[in-house]
Amino acid sequence: MSDQKKVRIGFVGVGGMGQAAHLRSYVMVPNCEVVALAEVKPGLAKQVAAKWGVPKVYASHEEMLAKEKLDGIVASQQFGRHGTLVPQLLKAGIPVLTEKPIAGSVEQGEKIVKAVKANKTWMMIGYHKRSDPATMLAKAEIEKLQASGELGKLTYIRLLMPAGDWIASGFNQNIWSDEPNPELQWDPPASDMEEATNGAYNGFVNYYIHQVNLMRHLLGETWQVNYGAKSGLLLAGESASGVTCSIEMSPYQTTIDWQESALVCFERGWVKLELPAPVAFTRPGRVEIFRDPGNGVQPKTEIPQLPWVHAMWQQAQNFVDAIAGKRPTMCTAQDALEDIKLAREYIRIHTGK
Repeated sequence: MSDQKKVRIGFVGVGGMGQAAHLRSYVMVPNCEVVALAEVKPGLAKQVAAKWGVPKVYASHEEMLAKEKLDGIVASQQFGRHGTLVPQLLKAGIPVLTEKPIAGSVEQGEKIVKAVKANKTWMMIGYHKRSDPATMLAKAEIEKLQASGELGKLTYIRLLMPAGDWIASGFNQNIWSDEPNPELQWDPPASDMEEATNGAYNGFVNYYIHQVNLMRHLLGETWQVNYGAKSGLLLAGESASGVTCSIEMSPYQTTIDWQESALVCFERGWVKLELPAPVAFTRPGRVEIFRDPGNGVQPKTEIPQLPWVHAMWQQAQNFVDAIAGKRPTMCTAQDALEDIKLAREYIRIHTGK
């Protein structure tokens, strides 16, 4: 695909996150053109298309895919529908981006991975934290430190995400509709979990699957869950190379703030990553790097200045660039399948089921 040709994107669903997290970002990506949207609420579809300058509106994804020549699809849907909807979208043979996680169960996730392979295309899962400019910088710095050995071995990663104001006024520009919700087809529940366990699993993946994924991303390798506190506030594990890792889940909460962080420790220093609320606009995260190499060398703390770019916009740019062949995808379907397997193992340890 040439640099001059804009990537043609079609949207499947423009509800709350479809508008706030995705559509408003894609319309601002220079090498992208949102050419159509499919939305089951016709009144909402018409208003959203008019606001953001989307030329074509369809009542279903089937109609849109039949009539439009697209380079990629953004499908912002509840993950409990992914196993039913996503394989239908993949039949178009073009890249698809969905919100996290890949599916509501390991079975449905495996079904989607098979559909990706069968249709000879690829899929990107919307783990937007990987695309935050701060995460991208932190990841590059961690890899440099691992390669150089400047601060010794990577020893420990701690993620903290208290419950808080994750919207951060990010829905203020949204258009809402009082049209009734149509009947939609949902995926069957996981066959290996009864109702209460399945509820615990879905609650965990809905809120903390980002951290499960971010842990693997920062580690650069897989990890396993070894412990889950009965309180539900802590899980701990170990990576393939022996790095200790933990996720602290809401030991406290905030009402008008978001205090998510990652601390990546080396023997003689650390990289700290602080991330903004998921729907915060034009605001990147923050990176702090501490170096204490010893042998009389003066310890130093560095805080790089980052551009006023938010993770959702950068994720849109990353997806468009991946379609254009300018960069690898940030998180493939096969990669994302590992997250829900880890989540299932945590629930098994935490609940005993």
